[in-house]
Amino acid sequence: MFPGEIDVQPPTYLDHLGTIFARFGSDTQDSGNVSYGVQTATHRYFVKTVGDSADTAPYLDFDGRVALLRNAAQLARSVVHPLLPTLHAEIESPGGPVLVYDWRDGEHLGTNRDDPSSPHQRFRALTTPEICAALDALYDLHARLDEAGWVEGDFYDGTLLYDFTESRLTVIDLDSYHHGPFRNDMGRMFGASRFMAPEEFSLGAPIDTRTTAYVMARTALVFLSDTTLDRSAFRGTDAQYAVLQEATTTRYPSYSAFHRAWLRSRPEL
Repeated sequence: MFPGEIDVQPPTYLDHLGTIFARFGSDTQDSGNVSYGVQTATHRYFVKTVGDSADTAPYLDFDGRVALLRNAAQLARSVVHPLLPTLHAEIESPGGPVLVYDWRDGEHLGTNRDDPSSPHQRFRALTTPEICAALDALYDLHARLDEAGWVEGDFYDGTLLYDFTESRLTVIDLDSYHHGPFRNDMGRMFGASRFMAPEEFSLGAPIDTRTTAYVMARTALVFLSDTTLDRSAFRGTDAQYAVLQEATTTRYPSYSAFHRAWLRSRPEL
């Protein structure tokens, strides 16, 4: 259905593909990318583009944004998981690559975090088993990513959608994940500090599978606690708390070690 290459700018092509029912640009994100929701006669798609080549406001220039979208396509082709929307096509255009994914319904967990009615706070208000089920799925996804050689980059609640009707988590925008370990060449890396590992603030520090484990443990502390290691605030079991404590203090040697420990800590059903 999708061509490998088009000779028009992405918005023009999308107008012919179907009806654009949503647009996500600089008013909703600072990446410089422009994304669309497109309805065809039979399907809904999420389409991600590089954005305006003349836009100098984003932290990455046009070539940098092209590189991230190609990286996102590589990740999507290498790992298939229920939490990841299917990538249907990577289309070459005069405006850079165009990535066509399945559309996923859900509410964005990274907005209006202090508003009690926000998706973020409504997700935190779910029962502990419901949140743990979402974390289990998220950790399973990262086990697949880890096995395929991917290392966390710029993961935070802004990469999560949750469909409260279907109790379904979706993970998006993993464009900054790295294939293989690397060194921090920025100092303070991109990301939200409440999720980030210490090495993501330290120039020259190794970023590897241990970083992924730390960030995933922090995710549990954000949603099942008050973001701290205060035991009285944590809504899980002592065994789960012990895993998160180790992951964020003495550290596990690998993501797989963290994941195995988390699976052993789950309460019996």
